[in-house]
Amino acid sequence: MVKHWIGNRALALSMGLLAGCASSTGMGLKSDALWHIVHDRCVPGQEHSGNPRPCVSVDLKDGYAVLKDKVGVAQYLLIPTAAISGIESPTLLEKTAPEYWRYAWEARDLMSQHLRRKLRRDEIALAVNSAYGRSQNQLHIHIDCISLETRSALLDHLSAIGTDWAALPIKLNGHTYRARRIYSKDLRNVNPFLLLAQEHEVQNNMRAQTLVIVGVKFENGSEGFILLADTANWLHGDRGSGEELLDHSCAVAIAP
Repeated sequence: MVKHWIGNRALALSMGLLAGCASSTGMGLKSDALWHIVHDRCVPGQEHSGNPRPCVSVDLKDGYAVLKDKVGVAQYLLIPTAAISGIESPTLLEKTAPEYWRYAWEARDLMSQHLRRKLRRDEIALAVNSAYGRSQNQLHIHIDCISLETRSALLDHLSAIGTDWAALPIKLNGHTYRARRIYSKDLRNVNPFLLLAQEHEVQNNMRAQTLVIVGVKFENGSEGFILLADTANWLHGDRGSGEELLDHSCAVAIAP
């Protein structure tokens, strides 16, 4: 009983420290900045004049906006037009939830246009940070280049990644990620949030989860994705920020 109490106490302290860390890092903006950009400027601009600026685009039918992030040479953000706090929102697990990951993947061509170079699918990654590793309390999916180190590690261990969640045999950026593969060309009719929530140990702890999706071509030549998940843990110096696997300098675009 004492051990159980101590364990819960340590976990609560860990999450509290993580929350404090997340609020003082990141973009240096108020935590509702993205929401106000999309809700107060992009959506009204699209509705009234067909001009979504400062967003690149707004899809009123499917409910999302795409914004060029100030951070990174080619990083974009997909942001719902509905108020959704983040990965912990139960609305993301509903059958009628918009396919935000698919829309984010479809927006990847903006990166190629910005870089003036066609990026391969295994050079692109999408990421959502945990509640303790983000600076904004409006759901946003990072669309950016994958880091060279992460790309190399995943390709080297591709055969170890199956269709069920399992810990990777190597660490990524010093953290232990769980991985599974998805046989889907475009994430149509796939809900990665739900696939993550179906993990037994994750069900009541979505706030601490980070989710990353990496494009890949599997051993048989079929196109698909690797899903990566990590759980925030302050005691191990892990804020649950899958964004750490992205490369805002987009070195893969200039690598030989």
